[in-house]
Amino acid sequence: MLEIFATTTPIFLLIGIGYLAVMTRLLSKDQVQSLGGFVISFALPALIIRALIQKPIGEVFNPVYLAAYGLGSGGLFAAVFAFARLRGKPLGESGLFALGTSTANSGFIGYPIAAMAVGPTAAIAMALNMVVENLLLIPTALALAEAGRQKGGSFWSALRKTLRRLTRNPILIAIFTGLIIAVSGIDLPEPLFKTIDMLATAAGPTALFVVGGSLYGLQVRGMLSEVGQVVFAKLLLHPLAVFLMLLWLPPLDPALATAAIVIASVPMLSVYPILGQRYGHGELCTASLMLATLLSFVTVSTLLWFIEAHRLPLL
Repeated sequence: MLEIFATTTPIFLLIGIGYLAVMTRLLSKDQVQSLGGFVISFALPALIIRALIQKPIGEVFNPVYLAAYGLGSGGLFAAVFAFARLRGKPLGESGLFALGTSTANSGFIGYPIAAMAVGPTAAIAMALNMVVENLLLIPTALALAEAGRQKGGSFWSALRKTLRRLTRNPILIAIFTGLIIAVSGIDLPEPLFKTIDMLATAAGPTALFVVGGSLYGLQVRGMLSEVGQVVFAKLLLHPLAVFLMLLWLPPLDPALATAAIVIASVPMLSVYPILGQRYGHGELCTASLMLATLLSFVTVSTLLWFIEAHRLPLL
């Protein structure tokens, strides 16, 4: 277990350093958000491109992985959404409730932890996860929230608008760019590859620092029951759902399977509170992110210990 804590502690120390930097006013929240923009627009896209062009396309585009992560996450999204609707929650709130339980912070937290656990394969897993999250889960949740906000609004009309906005998403642009380069077999000039490599190297630590800085000032108060449900589903049910899909589908490379479960076990998207505020549920989303991040040090460390200790056949 000490070895596991040795793996996860640096991750959460970096988050803590970011938190302290804002708390002590060495940096402002606006400056941290600017760093987040750098990660989203440059560092993570470079990381994805580097991962996609360094391996044969057959190893990168893995339909079994996409099916396992997509069915596990999508199935949980549908179940939580139905549960919320049965409890009388409005359409938009139900969609955000489901989003918080079924999408992981793949780039900012999931990738750094998975990279320490399985190595470079984590970048492939992150890219595939982002395909599922950006093309399936996030558009569906935002379309539900938009339709719920506009009385009589059409879900399909809201979905089309959301998908159009996603065409400008740097992450998706990087995924398709990397796939095109990989399929074409083009060798990037050495100066260009080194530039991409330098940007990619900055992604992990900078992302963790940004998460910590963003958490400063968030409070967990009120709505304990609802927040607890979101956090429970995110930290425990999401990795379990992905694990069950991996058992059901044909065998997958052990490193990829491990990365899928590890990334699914981390907290929800760091922009979850921002999305919640946009649709009038900022307190629920903010409290959920804060509590999930605090508890994830224990749950993720326990998961890594369990995988290592029991030598699961899948992994």
